[in-house]
Amino acid sequence: MKDIATPVPPEETRGVIKKCLENAALVNYTQLSNEAKIDEDMGQDGQEIVPSRRLEELIHLAELCVDLLQQNEDHYAEAFAWFSDLLVEHAEIFWSLFAVDMDQVLAEQPPDTWDAFPLFQILNDYLRSDDNLKNGRFHQHLQGTFAPLVVRYVDLMESSIAQSIHKGFEKERWELKGNGCGTSEDLFWKLDALQAFIRDLHWPNAEFGCHLEQRLKLMACDMIESCIQRTDSSYQQWIKKGVTFISTDYIIPTEMCAMINVILDAKNQSLKLCAVDGVDVHQYHTKIDELIDKALTGMTQGLTSKLMSVLESTLSKLSRYDEGSLIGSLLSFTQNVSGSGRELGQAYVNFTRNCMDQIRTKVTDDLWIINFFELWYTLQMQSLCSWLSERLDHSLHPYQCTCLVHIVRKLYSDFELQGVMEDKLMSKAYSTVSSRMTTEEATCSLTIGSRGGDEDGDVGEDETDRRPKVTMREAVGEDGANFVSKLTNASSSVVGKVGNVVGKGLGGLTSKLGGGSWF
Repeated sequence: MKDIATPVPPEETRGVIKKCLENAALVNYTQLSNEAKIDEDMGQDGQEIVPSRRLEELIHLAELCVDLLQQNEDHYAEAFAWFSDLLVEHAEIFWSLFAVDMDQVLAEQPPDTWDAFPLFQILNDYLRSDDNLKNGRFHQHLQGTFAPLVVRYVDLMESSIAQSIHKGFEKERWELKGNGCGTSEDLFWKLDALQAFIRDLHWPNAEFGCHLEQRLKLMACDMIESCIQRTDSSYQQWIKKGVTFISTDYIIPTEMCAMINVILDAKNQSLKLCAVDGVDVHQYHTKIDELIDKALTGMTQGLTSKLMSVLESTLSKLSRYDEGSLIGSLLSFTQNVSGSGRELGQAYVNFTRNCMDQIRTKVTDDLWIINFFELWYTLQMQSLCSWLSERLDHSLHPYQCTCLVHIVRKLYSDFELQGVMEDKLMSKAYSTVSSRMTTEEATCSLTIGSRGGDEDGDVGEDETDRRPKVTMREAVGEDGANFVSKLTNASSSVVGKVGNVVGKGLGGLTSKLGGGSWF
């Protein structure tokens, strides 16, 4: 270019601009690296800079580089509109200088350290937002440098989570924590945090990104499956622990409630951890969902079987009072000692209330609670209906009638308070049981009334034996001599009646045992 009058060839102009931009890239990066002190090997105290400190300085330098290039884009993009490719080349040269320092600092880092991932996030977030630099030379170099680190990190996290599951469930005490237990809470947090971390990397290569996503979903599926199997195995062991303890004093252990919570929480977490944006792309969620449903079904059946065994035990006690039963005849003579039947009924009602309160306060899923209560109520009514159907040809003993009337009434009201819907409460089995107990209660009242009070008339829930109370009130109002006389006569009368009844009962029993048909 000899004078201003002679037109300058475009190629020459382009060459000059290219050379200037190359020099600018070198000058700018040198100034930034000096500011970040990236080239210094010794600190101000004369000690060698440790690799972690150099990594921090590299991350700071990356932030300065991003800010500078964004300013260049904002101020000079319009001026270099005719040479936009040269401005892009200037940025690539600038980043190639940075790559030299980056490779050196990363090579100094100890193995299996993950402090460099923030560097990748800063650079990748900038490069993928720039259409000219996205998947360019430096961007490709950045991906190639960090891809092995990501794979190694996922490998180690998978191994770490698997070990935490194994050791955690071995030492698990099944105490309530969060939505499950300590081990399950730790597991789901780690899986979610790992997936969130990889997702926040925004890996630019779609194929590699899909590979990472599929691997993490498969890992979550395997880990949740192991969690479910361990929990279900422990639950079955707890069910077997109390197999011989069948009493109305039984209360569902808190540990079993915690295990149920773990499975329910796994069901909620599996959709997020095994599916992609709510879509089961890899069919991992379907597999886990089937496993969870199977485990929940087994848990529900085991718990209802345990609870129903208490009702079966109670009905077995009532069966001893069946009409025509030898032991029932003996128990009838001692009815004042054994009680009216209301005590046994109230003991079972207290058992159901304690178990319902335990489930309501310890289990976290309200929908599962309602479904379980509906199932338990239905099974109880079916069992009562079946027990009564076996005695259609015989009237119930007053002891049996009193006990069952109390149980049926309280079961209906208690389960209604727990939220069981009326259509479930008013089932066919309940209608049958209620109708039968109404008839039996009326029959018992008439029978006791016709006997003139020789037997205990405590049939209804609120009825009490009035005769002793009246006698005591009359006795208190008289003098000491009349009181002693009346008490003596009453005692003689009672002893005589019991003697006659026992004599008849034992005489009949002796005649039966003495008959030739028994031998």
